[in-house]
Amino acid sequence: MTQTLITAGRILLGPSSTHLDDGAVLISGHTILAAGTRKDVLAHTEPDCRILEFPDATVLPGLIDCHVHLAFDAGPDPVTTLTDSDDMTLLLGMAGRARQLLDAGITTARDLGDRGGLAVRLREAISQGAITGPRILAAGAPLTSRNGHCWFLGGEVEGEDEIRQKVRQNAEEGADVIKVMATGGGLTRGGPSIWQPQFTTEELCAVVEEAHRLGLPVAAHAHGVQGIAAAISAGVDTIEHCSWMAEDGTSDLREDLLAQIIDKQMHVCLANHPNWRAFADRVGPEKAAELFASARRMAQSGVQLVAGTDAGVPRASFGGLVSSMEFFEYLGTPPDRVIDMATVNAASALGLSDQAGRLAAGYRADLLVVDGDPLAGLDALRAVRLVVADGRFHIPDSTALS
Repeated sequence: MTQTLITAGRILLGPSSTHLDDGAVLISGHTILAAGTRKDVLAHTEPDCRILEFPDATVLPGLIDCHVHLAFDAGPDPVTTLTDSDDMTLLLGMAGRARQLLDAGITTARDLGDRGGLAVRLREAISQGAITGPRILAAGAPLTSRNGHCWFLGGEVEGEDEIRQKVRQNAEEGADVIKVMATGGGLTRGGPSIWQPQFTTEELCAVVEEAHRLGLPVAAHAHGVQGIAAAISAGVDTIEHCSWMAEDGTSDLREDLLAQIIDKQMHVCLANHPNWRAFADRVGPEKAAELFASARRMAQSGVQLVAGTDAGVPRASFGGLVSSMEFFEYLGTPPDRVIDMATVNAASALGLSDQAGRLAAGYRADLLVVDGDPLAGLDALRAVRLVVADGRFHIPDSTALS
Protein backbone atom coordinates (compact mmCIF):
# COMPACT_ATOMS: atom_id res chain seq x y z
CA MET A 1 0.00 0.00 0.00
CA THR A 2 1.40 3.41 -1.00
CA GLN A 3 2.76 5.58 1.76
CA THR A 4 2.16 9.33 2.03
CA LEU A 5 4.51 11.63 3.89
CA ILE A 6 3.10 14.99 5.01
CA THR A 7 5.67 17.54 6.14
CA ALA A 8 5.03 20.92 7.74
CA GLY A 9 6.81 23.76 9.47
CA ARG A 10 5.44 22.52 12.80
CA ILE A 11 3.57 19.52 14.12
CA LEU A 12 1.30 19.24 17.16
CA LEU A 13 1.55 15.65 18.27
CA GLY A 14 -1.01 15.82 21.07
CA PRO A 15 -1.25 17.05 23.70
CA SER A 16 -0.65 20.33 21.93
CA SER A 17 2.09 21.35 24.33
CA THR A 18 4.07 18.57 22.62
CA HIS A 19 4.96 20.30 19.37
CA LEU A 20 7.95 20.16 17.07
CA ASP A 21 9.37 22.30 14.31
CA ASP A 22 9.96 20.80 10.86
CA GLY A 23 7.64 17.88 11.54
CA ALA A 24 6.18 15.07 9.48
CA VAL A 25 3.49 12.39 9.54
CA LEU A 26 3.72 9.15 7.55
CA ILE A 27 0.45 7.48 6.56
CA SER A 28 -0.37 4.18 4.92
CA GLY A 29 -3.98 3.27 4.33
CA HIS A 30 -6.09 4.11 7.38
CA THR A 31 -3.16 4.24 9.80
CA ILE A 32 -0.39 6.55 10.93
CA LEU A 33 2.96 4.77 10.63
CA ALA A 34 5.13 7.46 12.23
CA ALA A 35 4.98 11.07 13.43
CA GLY A 36 7.69 13.40 14.69
CA THR A 37 10.58 15.35 13.22
CA ARG A 38 11.02 15.14 9.46
CA LYS A 39 14.43 13.51 9.89
CA ASP A 40 13.10 10.75 12.15
CA VAL A 41 10.01 10.02 10.06
CA LEU A 42 11.93 9.91 6.77
CA ALA A 43 13.70 6.83 8.09
CA HIS A 44 10.39 4.92 7.81
CA THR A 45 9.59 5.84 4.21
CA GLU A 46 9.71 3.53 1.20
CA PRO A 47 11.15 4.53 -2.19
CA ASP A 48 7.76 5.13 -3.81
CA CYS A 49 6.43 7.23 -0.93
CA ARG A 50 4.31 10.22 -2.01
CA ILE A 51 5.40 13.49 -0.37
CA LEU A 52 3.20 16.52 0.40
CA GLU A 53 5.08 19.55 1.73
CA PHE A 54 3.61 22.49 3.69
CA PRO A 55 6.64 24.45 4.93
CA ASP A 56 4.66 27.39 6.39
CA ALA A 57 1.84 25.34 7.87
CA THR A 58 0.98 23.24 10.92
CA VAL A 59 -0.15 19.63 10.96
CA LEU A 60 -2.22 18.51 13.95
CA PRO A 61 -4.69 15.79 14.93
CA GLY A 62 -8.12 16.00 13.33
CA LEU A 63 -10.59 18.02 15.36
CA ILE A 64 -13.45 16.41 17.28
CA ASP A 65 -16.86 18.03 17.76
CA CYS A 66 -18.41 16.24 20.72
CA HIS A 67 -21.94 17.58 20.29
CA VAL A 68 -23.76 17.96 16.97
CA HIS A 69 -27.25 17.26 15.61
CA LEU A 70 -26.96 16.46 11.92
CA ALA A 71 -30.73 16.02 11.61
CA PHE A 72 -31.19 19.74 12.32
CA ASP A 73 -30.33 22.27 9.63
CA ALA A 74 -29.16 25.22 11.81
CA GLY A 75 -31.93 27.38 10.34
CA PRO A 76 -34.27 29.61 12.35
CA ASP A 77 -36.71 26.73 12.96
CA PRO A 78 -34.88 23.41 12.60
CA VAL A 79 -37.61 21.45 14.39
CA THR A 80 -40.29 22.38 11.85
CA THR A 81 -37.88 21.67 9.01
CA LEU A 82 -37.18 18.24 10.47
CA THR A 83 -40.80 17.30 11.13
CA ASP A 84 -41.80 18.44 7.62
CA SER A 85 -39.07 16.33 5.95
CA ASP A 86 -39.24 12.68 4.99
CA ASP A 87 -36.33 10.42 5.88
CA MET A 88 -34.62 10.56 2.48
CA THR A 89 -34.73 14.36 2.36
CA LEU A 90 -33.42 14.49 5.88
CA LEU A 91 -30.62 12.01 5.16
CA LEU A 92 -29.46 13.97 2.11
CA GLY A 93 -29.33 17.12 4.21
CA MET A 94 -27.37 15.32 6.89
CA ALA A 95 -24.83 14.15 4.31
CA GLY A 96 -24.27 17.73 3.18
CA ARG A 97 -23.82 18.89 6.75
CA ALA A 98 -21.35 16.08 7.41
CA ARG A 99 -19.24 17.39 4.55
CA GLN A 100 -19.33 20.86 6.11
CA LEU A 101 -17.88 19.36 9.28
CA LEU A 102 -15.07 17.76 7.31
CA ASP A 103 -14.36 21.01 5.45
CA ALA A 104 -13.80 22.61 8.88
CA GLY A 105 -11.18 20.02 9.84
CA ILE A 106 -13.49 17.88 11.97
CA THR A 107 -12.65 14.21 11.52
CA THR A 108 -14.90 12.85 14.30
CA ALA A 109 -18.32 14.12 15.36
CA ARG A 110 -20.64 12.78 18.05
CA ASP A 111 -24.26 13.10 16.94
CA LEU A 112 -26.39 13.36 20.08
CA GLY A 113 -29.88 12.92 18.73
CA ASP A 114 -31.55 12.16 15.42
CA ARG A 115 -34.71 10.55 14.09
CA GLY A 116 -35.17 6.98 12.91
CA GLY A 117 -31.53 5.93 13.17
CA LEU A 118 -30.50 8.16 10.27
CA ALA A 119 -27.16 9.06 11.85
CA VAL A 120 -26.30 5.35 12.00
CA ARG A 121 -27.09 5.04 8.28
CA LEU A 122 -24.94 8.08 7.58
CA ARG A 123 -22.13 6.68 9.73
CA GLU A 124 -22.11 3.47 7.70
CA ALA A 125 -22.17 5.27 4.34
CA ILE A 126 -19.17 7.39 5.37
CA SER A 127 -17.30 4.39 6.77
CA GLN A 128 -17.80 2.49 3.51
CA GLY A 129 -16.57 5.46 1.46
CA ALA A 130 -19.92 5.97 -0.29
CA ILE A 131 -20.01 9.61 0.81
CA THR A 132 -17.51 12.07 2.26
CA GLY A 133 -17.57 12.97 5.93
CA PRO A 134 -16.02 12.53 9.36
CA ARG A 135 -16.38 9.49 11.56
CA ILE A 136 -19.82 9.69 13.19
CA LEU A 137 -20.63 8.44 16.67
CA ALA A 138 -24.42 8.15 16.76
CA ALA A 139 -26.81 8.25 19.71
CA GLY A 140 -30.06 7.61 17.85
CA ALA A 141 -33.24 8.88 19.48
CA PRO A 142 -32.42 10.48 22.85
CA LEU A 143 -34.35 9.24 25.86
CA THR A 144 -36.83 11.84 27.06
CA SER A 145 -39.95 12.03 29.19
CA ARG A 146 -43.48 12.04 27.76
CA ASN A 147 -43.79 15.25 25.74
CA GLY A 148 -40.28 16.06 26.97
CA HIS A 149 -37.36 17.79 25.33
CA CYS A 150 -37.03 16.60 21.70
CA TRP A 151 -39.90 14.11 22.06
CA PHE A 152 -40.41 14.38 18.28
CA LEU A 153 -37.22 12.38 17.71
CA GLY A 154 -38.95 9.25 19.00
CA GLY A 155 -37.32 8.61 22.37
CA GLU A 156 -40.20 9.12 24.81
CA VAL A 157 -40.09 6.76 27.81
CA GLU A 158 -41.82 6.46 31.16
CA GLY A 159 -40.60 4.35 34.07
CA GLU A 160 -37.56 2.12 34.44
CA ASP A 161 -38.88 -0.74 32.31
CA GLU A 162 -39.41 1.50 29.28
CA ILE A 163 -36.08 3.21 29.92
CA ARG A 164 -34.18 -0.07 29.84
CA GLN A 165 -36.12 -1.26 26.82
CA LYS A 166 -35.30 1.94 24.88
CA VAL A 167 -31.63 1.71 25.78
CA ARG A 168 -31.58 -1.87 24.46
CA GLN A 169 -33.44 -0.83 21.30
CA ASN A 170 -30.97 1.97 20.57
CA ALA A 171 -28.09 -0.44 21.11
CA GLU A 172 -29.64 -3.01 18.78
CA GLU A 173 -30.08 -0.32 16.13
CA GLY A 174 -26.36 0.48 16.23
CA ALA A 175 -26.01 3.36 18.69
CA ASP A 176 -22.47 4.24 19.81
CA VAL A 177 -23.68 6.25 22.81
CA ILE A 178 -26.89 6.63 24.79
CA LYS A 179 -28.22 10.18 25.10
CA VAL A 180 -30.66 11.08 27.87
CA MET A 181 -32.42 14.39 28.40
CA ALA A 182 -31.95 14.83 32.15
CA THR A 183 -33.62 18.27 31.98
CA GLY A 184 -35.78 20.26 29.63
CA GLY A 185 -34.38 22.35 26.79
CA GLY A 186 -35.06 25.50 24.85
CA LEU A 187 -35.72 23.84 21.48
CA THR A 188 -39.02 22.14 22.40
CA ARG A 189 -42.10 24.33 22.40
CA GLY A 190 -44.43 23.53 25.28
CA GLY A 191 -41.97 21.10 26.86
CA PRO A 192 -40.46 21.16 30.34
CA SER A 193 -38.57 24.30 31.32
CA ILE A 194 -34.85 24.24 30.60
CA TRP A 195 -33.99 23.96 34.32
CA GLN A 196 -36.60 21.29 35.06
CA PRO A 197 -35.59 17.65 35.74
CA GLN A 198 -37.17 15.08 33.44
CA PHE A 199 -36.04 11.94 35.26
CA THR A 200 -35.38 10.92 38.85
CA THR A 201 -31.93 9.92 39.99
CA GLU A 202 -33.12 6.30 40.10
CA GLU A 203 -34.32 6.49 36.50
CA LEU A 204 -31.01 7.96 35.35
CA CYS A 205 -29.26 5.15 37.22
CA ALA A 206 -31.31 2.70 35.16
CA VAL A 207 -30.15 4.40 31.95
CA VAL A 208 -26.50 4.20 33.00
CA GLU A 209 -26.72 0.64 34.32
CA GLU A 210 -28.38 -0.70 31.16
CA ALA A 211 -26.09 1.24 28.82
CA HIS A 212 -22.91 0.22 30.62
CA ARG A 213 -24.08 -3.40 30.68
CA LEU A 214 -24.18 -3.15 26.88
CA GLY A 215 -20.79 -1.45 26.72
CA LEU A 216 -22.15 1.98 25.79
CA PRO A 217 -21.38 5.34 27.41
CA VAL A 218 -24.10 7.80 28.49
CA ALA A 219 -24.28 11.49 27.61
CA ALA A 220 -26.71 13.51 29.74
CA HIS A 221 -28.24 16.77 28.54
CA ALA A 222 -28.45 18.74 31.79
CA HIS A 223 -29.02 22.47 32.16
CA GLY A 224 -30.65 22.65 35.59
CA VAL A 225 -28.82 22.12 38.87
CA GLN A 226 -31.14 19.29 39.95
CA GLY A 227 -30.60 17.47 36.68
CA ILE A 228 -26.84 17.94 36.92
CA ALA A 229 -26.85 16.56 40.46
CA ALA A 230 -28.89 13.52 39.38
CA ALA A 231 -26.61 12.89 36.38
CA ILE A 232 -23.53 12.97 38.61
CA SER A 233 -25.11 10.58 41.12
CA ALA A 234 -26.13 8.22 38.31
CA GLY A 235 -22.56 8.11 36.99
CA VAL A 236 -23.07 9.34 33.44
CA ASP A 237 -19.98 9.57 31.26
CA THR A 238 -20.41 13.11 29.92
CA ILE A 239 -22.57 16.04 30.96
CA GLU A 240 -23.81 18.21 28.10
CA HIS A 241 -24.38 21.98 28.55
CA CYS A 242 -23.98 21.94 32.36
CA SER A 243 -25.23 25.51 32.66
CA TRP A 244 -26.18 25.32 36.38
CA MET A 245 -29.57 26.92 35.83
CA ALA A 246 -31.79 27.50 38.85
CA GLU A 247 -35.58 27.72 38.74
CA ASP A 248 -35.47 31.53 38.63
CA GLY A 249 -33.24 31.46 35.54
CA THR A 250 -30.03 32.47 37.30
CA SER A 251 -26.84 30.43 37.41
CA ASP A 252 -26.26 28.50 40.63
CA LEU A 253 -22.96 26.68 40.32
CA ARG A 254 -22.55 24.40 43.33
CA GLU A 255 -18.98 23.82 44.43
CA ASP A 256 -19.83 20.47 46.02
CA LEU A 257 -21.17 19.16 42.70
CA LEU A 258 -18.22 20.65 40.83
CA ALA A 259 -15.88 18.76 43.15
CA GLN A 260 -17.76 15.53 42.39
CA ILE A 261 -17.44 16.08 38.63
CA ILE A 262 -13.70 16.53 39.07
CA ASP A 263 -13.33 13.61 41.48
CA LYS A 264 -15.27 11.26 39.18
CA GLN A 265 -13.26 12.50 36.18
CA MET A 266 -16.43 13.21 34.22
CA HIS A 267 -16.08 15.08 30.97
CA VAL A 268 -18.23 18.16 30.41
CA CYS A 269 -19.20 19.50 26.99
CA LEU A 270 -20.64 23.00 27.29
CA ALA A 271 -21.75 22.81 23.64
CA ASN A 272 -21.50 26.57 23.54
CA HIS A 273 -23.11 28.24 20.53
CA PRO A 274 -20.64 29.27 17.81
CA ASN A 275 -22.27 32.71 17.74
CA TRP A 276 -21.53 33.39 21.41
CA ARG A 277 -19.51 36.52 20.59
CA ALA A 278 -22.51 38.34 19.08
CA PHE A 279 -24.44 37.56 22.26
CA ALA A 280 -21.59 38.92 24.41
CA ASP A 281 -21.43 42.09 22.33
CA ARG A 282 -25.19 42.56 22.60
CA VAL A 283 -25.38 42.29 26.41
CA GLY A 284 -22.13 44.15 27.08
CA PRO A 285 -18.90 43.11 28.85
CA GLU A 286 -20.19 43.34 32.44
CA LYS A 287 -23.31 41.27 31.80
CA ALA A 288 -21.33 38.81 29.67
CA ALA A 289 -18.81 38.33 32.49
CA GLU A 290 -21.70 37.58 34.85
CA LEU A 291 -23.38 35.13 32.47
CA PHE A 292 -20.12 33.37 31.61
CA ALA A 293 -18.94 33.13 35.24
CA SER A 294 -19.87 29.47 35.69
CA ALA A 295 -18.09 28.48 32.47
CA ARG A 296 -15.00 30.40 33.55
CA ARG A 297 -15.10 28.72 36.97
CA MET A 298 -15.26 25.28 35.35
CA ALA A 299 -12.43 26.12 32.96
CA GLN A 300 -10.24 27.26 35.85
CA SER A 301 -11.17 24.51 38.30
CA GLY A 302 -9.79 21.48 36.51
CA VAL A 303 -13.02 20.11 35.04
CA GLN A 304 -12.26 17.99 31.96
CA LEU A 305 -13.91 20.20 29.36
CA VAL A 306 -14.28 19.11 25.75
CA ALA A 307 -15.28 21.02 22.62
CA GLY A 308 -18.72 20.96 21.05
CA THR A 309 -21.04 23.27 19.16
CA ASP A 310 -24.62 21.94 19.38
CA ALA A 311 -24.45 22.36 15.60
CA GLY A 312 -27.87 22.16 14.00
CA VAL A 313 -29.82 24.20 16.54
CA PRO A 314 -30.82 27.69 15.33
CA ARG A 315 -27.86 29.45 13.68
CA ALA A 316 -25.30 27.00 15.08
CA SER A 317 -23.42 26.22 11.88
CA PHE A 318 -21.59 23.00 11.15
CA GLY A 319 -18.38 24.89 10.44
CA GLY A 320 -18.42 26.73 13.77
CA LEU A 321 -16.19 24.61 16.00
CA VAL A 322 -13.32 27.11 15.99
CA SER A 323 -15.71 29.86 17.09
CA SER A 324 -16.90 27.68 19.96
CA MET A 325 -13.30 26.95 20.89
CA GLU A 326 -12.52 30.67 20.94
CA PHE A 327 -15.03 31.04 23.77
CA PHE A 328 -12.53 29.31 26.05
CA GLU A 329 -9.73 31.55 24.78
CA TYR A 330 -12.01 34.49 25.70
CA LEU A 331 -12.28 33.04 29.22
CA GLY A 332 -8.49 33.02 29.52
CA THR A 333 -7.63 29.43 28.57
CA PRO A 334 -4.35 29.19 26.62
CA PRO A 335 -4.66 28.08 22.95
CA ASP A 336 -2.79 24.80 23.50
CA ARG A 337 -5.26 23.72 26.19
CA VAL A 338 -8.21 24.71 24.00
CA ILE A 339 -6.85 22.64 21.12
CA ASP A 340 -6.58 19.70 23.50
CA MET A 341 -10.30 20.09 24.26
CA ALA A 342 -10.99 19.34 20.59
CA THR A 343 -8.36 16.62 20.18
CA VAL A 344 -6.78 14.50 22.92
CA ASN A 345 -9.31 15.36 25.66
CA ALA A 346 -12.27 14.92 23.32
CA ALA A 347 -10.94 11.53 22.23
CA SER A 348 -10.75 10.50 25.88
CA ALA A 349 -14.33 11.63 26.51
CA LEU A 350 -15.57 9.60 23.54
CA GLY A 351 -13.63 6.46 24.43
CA LEU A 352 -11.23 6.87 21.50
CA SER A 353 -7.98 7.54 23.35
CA ASP A 354 -6.23 4.68 21.59
CA GLN A 355 -7.39 5.77 18.13
CA ALA A 356 -7.73 9.55 17.83
CA GLY A 357 -6.69 12.89 19.25
CA ARG A 358 -2.95 12.33 18.74
CA LEU A 359 -0.49 11.89 15.91
CA ALA A 360 1.31 8.68 16.79
CA ALA A 361 2.17 5.34 15.24
CA GLY A 362 -0.81 2.98 15.21
CA TYR A 363 -3.41 5.73 15.48
CA ARG A 364 -6.12 6.26 12.91
CA ALA A 365 -5.02 8.56 10.07
CA ASP A 366 -7.08 11.61 11.13
CA LEU A 367 -5.30 14.94 10.77
CA LEU A 368 -5.45 18.37 9.24
CA VAL A 369 -3.02 20.89 7.85
CA VAL A 370 -3.63 24.59 8.53
CA ASP A 371 -1.77 27.72 7.51
CA GLY A 372 0.02 29.52 10.32
CA ASP A 373 0.41 28.55 13.96
CA PRO A 374 -2.75 27.77 16.00
CA LEU A 375 -0.70 27.93 19.21
CA ALA A 376 -0.29 31.64 18.54
CA GLY A 377 -4.01 32.10 17.84
CA LEU A 378 -6.91 29.73 17.23
CA ASP A 379 -7.96 31.68 14.14
CA ALA A 380 -5.26 29.74 12.24
CA LEU A 381 -7.51 26.68 12.49
CA ARG A 382 -9.85 28.31 9.99
CA ALA A 383 -7.20 28.23 7.26
CA VAL A 384 -7.57 24.53 6.48
CA ARG A 385 -5.37 23.33 3.63
CA LEU A 386 -5.89 19.59 3.83
CA VAL A 387 -7.95 17.14 5.88
CA VAL A 388 -7.20 13.44 6.20
CA ALA A 389 -10.02 11.38 7.71
CA ASP A 390 -9.48 7.66 8.17
CA GLY A 391 -6.71 7.86 5.58
CA ARG A 392 -8.93 9.55 2.98
CA PHE A 393 -7.57 12.85 1.67
CA HIS A 394 -9.98 15.76 1.45
CA ILE A 395 -9.32 19.28 0.15
CA PRO A 396 -11.92 21.67 1.58
CA ASP A 397 -14.01 23.67 -0.86
CA SER A 398 -12.20 26.71 -2.34
CA THR A 399 -8.86 25.32 -1.21
CA ALA A 400 -6.07 23.96 -3.39
CA LEU A 401 -2.74 22.34 -2.65
CA SER A 402 0.33 24.31 -3.63
